[in-house]
Amino acid sequence: MKPKFSFHKKLSYWQKGDDGDIDFKPKNNFSNVILLYLFSLGAFLGFAIIILRLFQLTIVKGEYYSRLAEENRVREIVVEQQRGKIIDRKGIVLAENKKADVESTGERLSSGRMYQMPEAIAHLVGYRQLADEEDLKNDNCLNKLRLGDKVGKKGAEKLFECDLRGNPGKKLVETDARGKYLKTLTVVPPVDGRTIQLAIDSQLQAKAYAQIKGKRAVVIGLKPETGEILIFASSPSFNPQLFEDGGEVADYFQDKDKPLFDRITEGVYPAGSIFKLVLATGALEDKTIDDRTLIDDGGSVKAGTQTFGNWYFLQYGKTEGQINIVKALQRSNDIFFYKLGEKMGPDKIKSWAEKLGYGRKTGLGFAEQEGTMPSPFWKEATLKENWYLGDTYNFSIGQGYLLATPLQVAAASAVFANGGYLCQPQLLKIRNPKSEIRNCEKLPISEKNLNIIREGMKAACSTGGTGWPFFDFGIPKNAGANLNLPAGKAGSPVPIAGNSANLVKIQTGCKTGTAESHAKSGEPHAWFTVFAPYEAPEIAITVLVEEGGQGSDVAAPIARKILEDYFGRQE
Repeated sequence: MKPKFSFHKKLSYWQKGDDGDIDFKPKNNFSNVILLYLFSLGAFLGFAIIILRLFQLTIVKGEYYSRLAEENRVREIVVEQQRGKIIDRKGIVLAENKKADVESTGERLSSGRMYQMPEAIAHLVGYRQLADEEDLKNDNCLNKLRLGDKVGKKGAEKLFECDLRGNPGKKLVETDARGKYLKTLTVVPPVDGRTIQLAIDSQLQAKAYAQIKGKRAVVIGLKPETGEILIFASSPSFNPQLFEDGGEVADYFQDKDKPLFDRITEGVYPAGSIFKLVLATGALEDKTIDDRTLIDDGGSVKAGTQTFGNWYFLQYGKTEGQINIVKALQRSNDIFFYKLGEKMGPDKIKSWAEKLGYGRKTGLGFAEQEGTMPSPFWKEATLKENWYLGDTYNFSIGQGYLLATPLQVAAASAVFANGGYLCQPQLLKIRNPKSEIRNCEKLPISEKNLNIIREGMKAACSTGGTGWPFFDFGIPKNAGANLNLPAGKAGSPVPIAGNSANLVKIQTGCKTGTAESHAKSGEPHAWFTVFAPYEAPEIAITVLVEEGGQGSDVAAPIARKILEDYFGRQE
């Protein structure tokens, strides 16, 4: 019998029966059902995860990702501030920054610094470099350094860093997905640094540096009344612009003459015969001598087996005879001061030297050496040796173990130009000395004794003294405004004997110095200190030339040329 079926229904699964016939029967495939359920469950869970993730991205963290996308689209660019200007006492710019170009699209809009007469002012003004890890860590300024900032590394740039620095601005720009600039959204302007006005006279500074360029030398000019630094020249020097622009500076660190070394505050030297001013002061004040005391110059003195001679005797075989303190200063007589030092003793010499600022920092603010102030105790503690009379003799004329910075010598010498005040050297201009506080200490020196020493310094720069380049010091009549002073301010200029009546004399007070250097060259250090005009000093200059020779022959002519410029120029 044939089976009946309809064409409108699906055929059932078929299988082979036990008897071999084909039997059509429905069949439940359990494994397929499980797979179907698992597939459906997986699809549901996947869809649910997608929904939850979208909810998190759009609802929970939507604002965060929106802001992140905006920040990727907007870039912040640092706009460097204009560092404060550094100007001289008359307003002449020594260092200034050019304004950053806000139209530029660089990663940082720089404001480069430019230095005027860079070598002449280098040791005073200093230089900048990129801030390193230590700079960032130890920054004490209110406006903090950031990575990529430059910072003052030396001189006024370092000392007045916080005032000069200012605060950077920023520029917000819109970029596309590839970071390409589209447009500027806004510019937050920087806050520029403060202007710093130094006491320096840039014209005198340039003149001084020109005189010592090519030598190892220094020139310091002070305003005696206030301690303001008018000249701060050290040679050899360097170009601060190379440090600013990232130029090649390796040679500076390898140069045997050390151009980065500031000889004014970091160099120490025997003071030579300029130190005789200390002994003269102490001996008069302690009443070891007075202006009538005479000491015989026999040409030499002995200390044990050593013989100490006077320069005049050693060079010319001549002696000075009986001399007082004024003539001893005029002639820089070593025998007088050997015997004077023996009367005083090393401890009194040390005490008076310290009163005049030797053996301690001046407080300028730059890196400074204290120098060496010897004494019997110092020698025993340091060298494990006894102090001998020969040590006292050497100490008395600024030799032996004594070491001082040129700035210490200059400050001590200016005491005799300003009425007995030891003034801390000032880098900044004092606008009104009468109302502003002077950082000056009145020393225990009587007016009488001060005038005695000044007479000796006047005699040293007059005929018969050791400061021969100043015997006929003067300038053409009416050459400069600095001679147009109230009556008595500069004394009464008079025609110089043997010269044109158009030349007028300017009286000065000075002291020469020649100090043994113990250098291979065998040449001594040349010292000279001078103030002018004598009656009412306006400027005091100290010159040192390393291994230069005689102070009167080498250092004094340098001082003269600078003073000629000072008194001869038109303001």
